[in-house]
Amino acid sequence: MNNLKDTISNISGAPGRFVALILLIAAAFAIAYFVEQRARKKELETNGTAEAMFSTRKIAIIGVFSAIAFVLMLIEFPLPIAPPFYKFDFSDIPALIGGFAAGPMVAVMIEFIKVTLNVLIQGPTPGFVGEIANFCVGAAFVIPATVIYRFKKTRKVALISCITGTACITLVGATLNAFFLLPAYAIAYGCDISVFIEAGTAINSAVTNVFTFCAICVAPFNLLKGTVDSVLTFLVYKQLSPILKTTPMAVRKREPKAEEA
Repeated sequence: MNNLKDTISNISGAPGRFVALILLIAAAFAIAYFVEQRARKKELETNGTAEAMFSTRKIAIIGVFSAIAFVLMLIEFPLPIAPPFYKFDFSDIPALIGGFAAGPMVAVMIEFIKVTLNVLIQGPTPGFVGEIANFCVGAAFVIPATVIYRFKKTRKVALISCITGTACITLVGATLNAFFLLPAYAIAYGCDISVFIEAGTAINSAVTNVFTFCAICVAPFNLLKGTVDSVLTFLVYKQLSPILKTTPMAVRKREPKAEEA
């Protein structure tokens, strides 16, 4: 109960930062929805059929891979290139695999449910900042990758997708940390942002402010994360692809009714 009261107090203390982060979550869903609608429309025009946005197959993928992602989220560890409060885990891999198999909306749903399960079982961080950060940074990785792959599913495009996703998680992750996440963390934990900078300086003496912290610690951390996740996804997806692509029940294009005599 005290944790919940502290969370509410922290959020009300600086609503602007937290509202901005919530809007980022909404934007992730909006982008995924728009892309899915465009892709389904194209499939209807080309093939005459298109899988429903939340077909039985997609719901099954969301359920199974969200559970796997949650378990992987629990297996976390620090890296020497960043302060110990940045934890490396492999929980974005199931979202990326699910997104490759079923589209960006599935990827976003896996990211969201994974974080929700963590809140319900592990409990939230102050102000939900850790959970929001995990979702936003993960979405910055899986959305660009799965959007590109959604329209052309070849091995070459998959490689381009992963490279793009890795570049996005590196740039977007550093930007979010500089302007939103680190200030929000400072507010949520009731400390000055200089505490985080000092932790970065202990890793690398070149870290002197928020921007050098994000450039020297956060960006390389996310670059490594995106690269490792991409490589592992390539290795695993090829084996799982035949199972995940089981022919679903599709929505057929409506044919115009013949005029009655």
